[in-house]
Amino acid sequence: MPMFGDLKDSIKDFSEKAKSAVVEKELSEDDIDDLLWDLEMQLLQNNVAQMVVDELIEELRDDLVGKTVKRTEVETVVRDSLHDAIVDVLKDPGEPIEEELASGTPTEALFMGFNGSGKTTTIAKIAAAFKDEYEIVLAAGDTFRSAAIDQLEEHGDNLGLKVISHDYGSDAAAVIYDAKEHAEKEGKDLILADTAGRSHEDTNLMDELDKICRVNEPDLKFLVVDALAGNDVVNQAEQYEEIGFDAIVLTKVDVDKKGGAALSLGHVTGRPIVYLGTGQDYDDLERFNPEQLADDLVDSSG
Repeated sequence: MPMFGDLKDSIKDFSEKAKSAVVEKELSEDDIDDLLWDLEMQLLQNNVAQMVVDELIEELRDDLVGKTVKRTEVETVVRDSLHDAIVDVLKDPGEPIEEELASGTPTEALFMGFNGSGKTTTIAKIAAAFKDEYEIVLAAGDTFRSAAIDQLEEHGDNLGLKVISHDYGSDAAAVIYDAKEHAEKEGKDLILADTAGRSHEDTNLMDELDKICRVNEPDLKFLVVDALAGNDVVNQAEQYEEIGFDAIVLTKVDVDKKGGAALSLGHVTGRPIVYLGTGQDYDDLERFNPEQLADDLVDSSG
């Protein structure tokens, strides 16, 4: 899948410039400073957060300065160093849903995020991925929009899953509480709960989300973020720090040419990206793999 094309091109450009600049000798800071400056500018243009860029550049400098490199080996050395630096700034996502399910009690996963980030679609994709192995119930906790309730119920019909919903305008915390009670009574394994999209101006909606968490004490809280928001993805994540979240789902990466959000979010927030949304179909969901992302990005430079 041709994701993050601009970021890949920047890395390829860096590798090619390094090959042209390096001769067979021990590399000094002067040898690579101009190259690293160019790479820094390109990473920033591709929506990689400044603190992440700083760490990547510093790791590359530490790894390359003082190393003797033959011209024929430059691409390999640069590729390996950049690969390791990318992996170092990303977190291993693990398998948080499976780990919670192993406890043997119903696991409640809450999904939150800004308007239009893809929460409801993400819930449907995760439900589709888990429904053959686990008993799932969906909770229509976005009572702010009647269309959101309808959308989740449509997904439930398509997937053959029970949806717990109340009327438009109902108490979202009560909807999710009822879903949890249903799961416990019916022996369900997993509750996937939707919430209303909000922004930092939506004080009332953020208060409602806080109430949902206090009443229901979800086992997992996923922040769903649209990769196309660019540099704003970090600002969006910061809006949820007070509420707290355990992991990230990054959506629309299939149309994100820049790719900086994937490098920035996990490192800046300290939480792992667990899933990538790569389209609109139920199977357009990938587990995030830092090693695979690093391989994909640096292999374009070889």
